[in-house]
Amino acid sequence: MSPTRELSALAELHGVSTHWTTDVGRRIETPPDTLRAVLAALGVDAATGGSVRAALSERRRALAERLLPPSVVLRSGRPRADLRTPPRTDLLVETEDGRTRPVRDLGTDLAELPVGRHTLHAERAGRREAAPLLVAPTRLAGPAGRGWGFLAQLYSVLSARSWGMGDLGDLADLGRWAGALGADFVQLNPLHAYVPGPLPDPSPYRPSSRRYPDPMNLRIEAVPEYAALSPADRAAVEELAASGGRLREAVLTGALIDRAAVRDLKFRALELLHRVPLDAARQAAYRRYTDTEGPGLTDFATWCALAEVHGTGWRSWPAGLRSPDGPDVAGARRELAGRIEFHRRVAWLVDEQLGEAQRAATGAGMAIGLMHDLAVGVDPEGADAWSLRRYLAEGMTVGCPADDFNPHGQDWGLPPWRPDTLAEAGYAPFAEVLRGTLHRSGALRLDHIMGLFRLWWVPAGARAAEGAYVRYDHEAMLGVLALEAHRAGSMVIGEDLGTVERGVREELTDRGILGTSVLRFEYLGGSEQRSGPLPPEEWRDGCLATLTTHDLPSTAAWLDGDHVGLHEKLGLLAEPVQQAAAAAAAESAGWLAEAERAGALGAPGAPGPRTGEVPGPEVPSREVLGLHRFLALTPAKLLGVWLPDTVGDRRPQNLPGTVDEYPNWRLPIADPAGRPLTLEELAALPGPRAVAEVYRDLPATP
Repeated sequence: MSPTRELSALAELHGVSTHWTTDVGRRIETPPDTLRAVLAALGVDAATGGSVRAALSERRRALAERLLPPSVVLRSGRPRADLRTPPRTDLLVETEDGRTRPVRDLGTDLAELPVGRHTLHAERAGRREAAPLLVAPTRLAGPAGRGWGFLAQLYSVLSARSWGMGDLGDLADLGRWAGALGADFVQLNPLHAYVPGPLPDPSPYRPSSRRYPDPMNLRIEAVPEYAALSPADRAAVEELAASGGRLREAVLTGALIDRAAVRDLKFRALELLHRVPLDAARQAAYRRYTDTEGPGLTDFATWCALAEVHGTGWRSWPAGLRSPDGPDVAGARRELAGRIEFHRRVAWLVDEQLGEAQRAATGAGMAIGLMHDLAVGVDPEGADAWSLRRYLAEGMTVGCPADDFNPHGQDWGLPPWRPDTLAEAGYAPFAEVLRGTLHRSGALRLDHIMGLFRLWWVPAGARAAEGAYVRYDHEAMLGVLALEAHRAGSMVIGEDLGTVERGVREELTDRGILGTSVLRFEYLGGSEQRSGPLPPEEWRDGCLATLTTHDLPSTAAWLDGDHVGLHEKLGLLAEPVQQAAAAAAAESAGWLAEAERAGALGAPGAPGPRTGEVPGPEVPSREVLGLHRFLALTPAKLLGVWLPDTVGDRRPQNLPGTVDEYPNWRLPIADPAGRPLTLEELAALPGPRAVAEVYRDLPATP
């Protein structure tokens, strides 16, 4: 075997793809240097021809001699045909409830086990091995019927009581209001914990931790201990609230949302609230929470406390503190016990208010309630990257290869899961991340769900296009997801936009996981080989369908071509502005023609300003409402309404490809003229009610 073929064989045995196919069908070979770098991140020495041969021999030997794989994940009632053990191997299962049962037929016996986390034991010729055995539900329960809801970025929905950004009290009120309009859910941006301090990147998709939400989302006055503050501390908190009010007024008069300032004020208030002893009932509730969370909560709180002392870049901490099992961490935990307890208790307060918001939503009649969002990864210097270090690939970041949307590829700067150590741990770290977000939700959206099948790894120092796909055991990853969602009583929506490998959507559908469909990407022949807008009856039913997203222009702005001017202003156009404007106009005209053909636009004299006019924040235009009617004509199980669309906000919340050029993730909801609106003002406008009327009494099938 030639050195090149040996390197390729070694890579494939570790799940590293040696080639990939572009979105237009072109085969691209993975560069050898990339293969070596990715293998090194997996703990495999492939630096020289000799080391490649040695590693290849060792890998083949290990695979041939093992009795069991590192972990086994399967679906209830569906045996995995690829499960093998050597002849004359005795197998025994220890179930989750402590019972044992022999395994005579590997194919059928395991699939008949109850859903849960078990242990598979193997013995052969005096050798013993054990592996985690996870049995997932065959299929997740989906929506009971068709439903609709709002898509909102919580920070952008400020009320008259907010401290400079939307909070969990606002979320509860948003849920009550939306439920009264007939909505079934509110889909949110990720509420994950940020890295404390200045936020050079305010994206909610680059969190410190995906396991715990950020305390800046708290409604301070709703914390029960607020009522028991001493007079002096009450006065201090009220002064902080006044400062928060000034932040709110600044945002409502044109300033950007300043998360760091909000977080600082709230943590100063939480320090004062922490002085209040918990009464017996509250203490019991807190202990139940900490017992449930276990070591994960302590690790998170420990990172928070260490970051206060040593800074948020843990890679520059003293060497003995750079992982939870570092030699100096136990001593640091003793020294910082008070601060660790503070952060544990604050996490509990956030969990409580999230639960209250979910209860408010379902209490208002929502079938689903809160739909949380799970980011695809974490900040490499954050809490999860520290506590889960051995499960993340060092020197690698996640992104995507070059495609029609971005010819240079993308590097998101987030460390990927290591499939090998994750499997050795029975996927427990992944399950813990899922559990933290599923805990207080009726549904969970997974950003870039294709990453459960394969991820594009980019070596440090390489261009985004110079990466490689690394495969995961998608049976295991999807099985863990299904098991945790089943136990939480939650449904799952996968963001499956962009380049999607063949068979992925079919696999998700078979498991009861809904996909994501966005109007601008739904074409005959697919978004890349498009030959015209996809008629409503040809849309898939197993999805959450929307007109737009946080990364795209609002519907009114798209219809008017505002995004072309914005891209030209920021230097983001890859073609002459006249050509881009003509293409954008043709795109929107094509969709309006299809909506008219489907009978969704209504009479030309229907109420509402025409597209192209400068409307006030009243009823959306005839065209916008018509596109919502078009969406209702599709068979999609769930329909999502971008909340800013209902009041004519023309600005995207995020403009991909920009950092400082555009105020990403820092804009409050505003009217068509850009005047920020409070939640109270928004709720009083007729636009949301007009859109809600479109989706009222959705038929089971269009």
